[in-house]
Amino acid sequence: MPKDDILLLSGGEVASLLSGREIEIIRTVKLAYEAHWRNNSALPHSTFLRFPDDERNRIIALPAYLGEGFAVAGVKWISSFPGNVGAGVDRASAIIALNSVVDGRPEAILEGSIISAKRTAASAALAAGLISDEKVITKLGLIGLGLINYEIARFILATLRAVNSFIVYDLDASRAKQFARKCRDEFGDIEITIAPNVETVLRNSPMISLATTAVKPHIHDCSMCSPGTVLLHVSLRDLAPEVILSGDNIVDDIDHVCRAQTSVHLAEQLTGNRSFIRCALGDMLAGNEAGRRDDDSIVVFSPFGLGILDLAVSALARTLARELGLGVTIPSFFPQSWMNR
Repeated sequence: MPKDDILLLSGGEVASLLSGREIEIIRTVKLAYEAHWRNNSALPHSTFLRFPDDERNRIIALPAYLGEGFAVAGVKWISSFPGNVGAGVDRASAIIALNSVVDGRPEAILEGSIISAKRTAASAALAAGLISDEKVITKLGLIGLGLINYEIARFILATLRAVNSFIVYDLDASRAKQFARKCRDEFGDIEITIAPNVETVLRNSPMISLATTAVKPHIHDCSMCSPGTVLLHVSLRDLAPEVILSGDNIVDDIDHVCRAQTSVHLAEQLTGNRSFIRCALGDMLAGNEAGRRDDDSIVVFSPFGLGILDLAVSALARTLARELGLGVTIPSFFPQSWMNR
């Protein structure tokens, strides 16, 4: 593609390109984590744009560079407006810009909410497989029933093949029913139980994904969980710091997750240290993690969500688009050099 051109991929095209590629996306995310663990990345802290007197809505910029086989730089610009759901609009919307690492020029702009959801789900499924090891998981709990947990359900089913039932909960009962119907339509022969409260999910699930829009901890007691329960704490702010401190904690990146008032950050503020974090996911992939506290401890995976994952999955989508001839190429997007104007 000429240097002055730029590729534009819409949400429909991104969805088509990534459909049915769960295992490939998980492998892509795994390679990104491994490159990051080997310091072949640059990952500034995310920047949160918030609004006066508004603690729910935000727009976040996630800049990153990912080396090794990826050799890509870029940024995800993603908004989260939970009130959109009531108006029939998705909570999150995003764009991702990919830049050349040779001359820095933007090369592609992709719709980013689908990529964001799939990279989040791939990260959760990767962690779930590593943490559960050879333990057979047949039931998955889902708390917060939006796009993120829908994709996590899809990716878990692709990796933990013994899962045959979901127990789900959402504050909005009608949303829970819609989620259950969509899962049955998409995933086929899955038993789905709608729980009356969070505690029922915690009590009856060996693995639980939390993907809510909570801005402050609302789960203060996990004593009802069975020994060894795995909590995929994707939304990061559901668990009270005391719950974090009582668990066996794994994160995606220690420096990134200990900020922005996440539950892990609150636990750090409470203790003044980070010793309660056992390891990062990259340590597990490299076989470098510290030993688990004990088999009965609740395991908590808290992924802050790294921009390198968005770049990795975006690069995959861009490669597939070029191979299949999808997307719109905008010719001569950039101006002539000022010397020639």
